[in-house]
Amino acid sequence: MTTRRRNSAPPREDVLAVAMDMIAESGLEKLTMAALGREVGMSSGHLLYYFHSKDELLLRTLEWSEGRLGAERGRLLTRAAPARERLDAYVDLYVPDGHRDPHWTLWLEVWNRSQNADEDARERQAAIEGAWHRDLVALLAEGVSRGEFRPVDPDRFASRLRALLDGFSIHVAIGLRGTDRGQILGHVREFLDETLARSDT
Repeated sequence: MTTRRRNSAPPREDVLAVAMDMIAESGLEKLTMAALGREVGMSSGHLLYYFHSKDELLLRTLEWSEGRLGAERGRLLTRAAPARERLDAYVDLYVPDGHRDPHWTLWLEVWNRSQNADEDARERQAAIEGAWHRDLVALLAEGVSRGEFRPVDPDRFASRLRALLDGFSIHVAIGLRGTDRGQILGHVREFLDETLARSDT
């Protein structure tokens, strides 16, 4: 990464992108205000002026990362393809790339800190989860209405599927033995075959 000169503060989005790069390269333990400041050419005090606390920096970085994932998710889910193909793409985007996936590393840290978060932070975290849930509900409802999926309650099924995905994804993100990404995707697709396939197909 290239260190910026201190005579011009980078746009906030650039700071968040550098923070995400640091998480990808070294994990959260190396992401301090001082270290981030050195990377972007700002003092830690200047960073605190913008973000107020490390908790807020982490949540803003997660929101920035989620914005990028949300755009990719929207592209995948609105393309002309069968609902099941798009559902597989949703699952593929949801599950971590592997051990220490930076987005999931950050997600786990933010949620761990949420026990002591204020109401605003908790609502922002809920908004992140809500976007994934709404998109999944809409896709399931479309698949049911078109006869591609057996009749299910889209909201209830989405809640259960996301709980399954979260559990498996945590195993992948922390590097639990026997739960690599390929195995997890196989488990989830088998589950979807068993629960969504129409009996007449």
